[in-house]
Amino acid sequence: MRNPFRRRRGVPLSRFLPRDLVSEALAGMLQRPMRSALTGLGTVLGVGTFVAVLGLTATTSSQIDSRFNTLTATEVTVEDTGGSDAGEVANSFPEDADARLGRLNGVRAAGVYWTVASEQARTVRAAPVATGGNEEPTRIVAASAGVLRAAGPELAQGRIFDAFHERTGQEVVVLGAGVAARLGITTLETRPAVFIGERPFLVIGILDDVDRRSELLLSVIVPRTVAERLWGPPAAGDRAKMLVSTDMGAARQIAEEAAPALDPAHPERFRSTPPPDPRKLRNSVTSDLDQLFLVLAGICLVIGAVGIANTTLVAVLERTGEIGLRRALGARGRHVTAQFLAESGALGALGGLVGTSLGTATVVVVALAKEWTPVVHPGTVAAAPLAGLVTGVLAGLYPAWRASRIEPAEALRR
Repeated sequence: MRNPFRRRRGVPLSRFLPRDLVSEALAGMLQRPMRSALTGLGTVLGVGTFVAVLGLTATTSSQIDSRFNTLTATEVTVEDTGGSDAGEVANSFPEDADARLGRLNGVRAAGVYWTVASEQARTVRAAPVATGGNEEPTRIVAASAGVLRAAGPELAQGRIFDAFHERTGQEVVVLGAGVAARLGITTLETRPAVFIGERPFLVIGILDDVDRRSELLLSVIVPRTVAERLWGPPAAGDRAKMLVSTDMGAARQIAEEAAPALDPAHPERFRSTPPPDPRKLRNSVTSDLDQLFLVLAGICLVIGAVGIANTTLVAVLERTGEIGLRRALGARGRHVTAQFLAESGALGALGGLVGTSLGTATVVVVALAKEWTPVVHPGTVAAAPLAGLVTGVLAGLYPAWRASRIEPAEALRR
């Protein structure tokens, strides 16, 4: 075996070439392959977790953006403030409010709604005579046909009412799934009716789910014209609102145009609420997720570093005789330090490469299972093996220093 610590005329040379360092580090790792594999496992798990959590965070943030864009970013709410005439005008929305906003470019559906506050509409039951068992206070919502279209309904049965029902004053209702279940209405084949106060209403539809305004699932929805005729306009403390569904990118423009379109003479009677800035929402959610997952990844890296340090220290104790022999042949303390740092660094780098591959594969598998688009930042993939290398080097500092302090004579006596 060639001695890397060559002598010249009896004087040891302090040369430890890079190729010698690499060969000695590889020999130390391959001498006990199973131990080396188990030592690197901690780094594999740490770096793999690091890549996986950052990739899943980016993927989840992308899905949040997509969900936000398809729902919240296409929703505008217009409130009736009444302006200076709030005490005189109970409902500032004109009768053709749906049509007025529907003519704006970018509006898909729009409708006026409010909660009925009349004493006559506080109870809903499924029987003509109160039995005391199913008569409870229920939220009654007066809504134009456009509200249900804008809410994005998913019907369990039946249909929603339309402009014909409003125009002709049909006494029909659409029930939310929660109210229908409480009243025991499970099918529309028997043409069931509900009694609001003492007045019967034909049930024409049952909502199973909605994209917007989830409170509708716990409400009885009555056509706006019928509610105004029976119970009057909105109460002063709960003025009407308007729900507007728009095309992508049109929400903020519609929010600016809604008030003049509803009442050009009194636009101050309305207040439009555009969707929040999606970038702020994304940054807020992503920041929270990043902080949480980075802590978890950091913990895993620390565990991996402890494993490498412990195993490297054990290797130093087991190889005391070998270290003493090397020192006797001319190796200096820095040569021994470099050798053990190279071994621990190589284990960390190899664990980082394997962990990066496993972490990336985890992100792809989870995304495919959820039918998402996997997102892994190139910087994360590039930095992960480097993180493994740094972890290995840091973990090997103390064992390498311990090895460099071993005296040749003391080591050879063991």
